Amino acid sequence: MGYYEEVDEARKTLELGETATLQEIKDSYRKLVLNCHPDRTAGKKKKEAEDTFKEITSAYDVIMDYCARYRYSFREEDVDTAGAEKKMDEEHLKNFYDGWFGDIDS
Repeated sequence: MGYYEEVDEARKTLELGETATLQEIKDSYRKLVLNCHPDRTAGKKKKEAEDTFKEITSAYDVIMDYCARYRYSFREEDVDTAGAEKKMDEEHLKNFYDGWFGDIDS
């Protein structure tokens, strides 16, 4: 699985839209982790809860790494005054991918 597919899969795991903000990412992660935390699950479902917990945590790590790379790739004026990232439009994504991975159109 390539990096883009991994990010897309992580986004789906965390039930996020394509233009999720950092706060929406954190909120979704917290909600999902609380629902499947192994310490809150007993009996036969504990193993399933552990696996789901690990999957959600791994997805969160992938998304946060992606966000860190995205923020690093752009100047401060690409972040609004409230500190939340602007929605990623197609041109920003292309510039981001080109900067990190070379020209994606070739």
